Amino acid sequence: MPTRPDHHRQAAPAAPAALAALAKLGALAALSLGVLAGCASTPAEPVPFKPVPAARIVQPGYTEPGAGLVAVDVRRERSRDVIVRFRDALVYIDGEQVTDLMNGEHVVFYLSPGVHRIGVSTQFDPVVEMRFTVTADTRYANRASVTFGDDHRIALRRVAQ
Repeated sequence: MPTRPDHHRQAAPAAPAALAALAKLGALAALSLGVLAGCASTPAEPVPFKPVPAARIVQPGYTEPGAGLVAVDVRRERSRDVIVRFRDALVYIDGEQVTDLMNGEHVVFYLSPGVHRIGVSTQFDPVVEMRFTVTADTRYANRASVTFGDDHRIALRRVAQ
């Protein structure tokens, strides 16, 4: 019978060592999560927008400069969200599909001064349209921004400069 109490005495010193090892492992896991969380909240370095390749322009007439036309820049803002990052955003001018934008791309349209309709959509979203007044007045920016909301729905807004 004396082996039983001795067995407990030998196991007791091992328990604090195991708890210490678990505490170190927990601290290491917390530190790792803290480092990863810190990286996630840091914004990415700004990178210039890439132009849409000519092969993806469906209606090239809107992307060619001409006399009396004003440049309108439509940009697809970068997203780290994996759900929307690889979805293309279809772009419409006055009801006609002209091209699509991928993450971090932009396209320049040359439009006559006046009111036009710029619209965007995805394969999952209905067309979101806005009336866009194109002006040659340099006090105003002719730029629009395509983004995705927290609900992963596409949005379009005019950008002031």
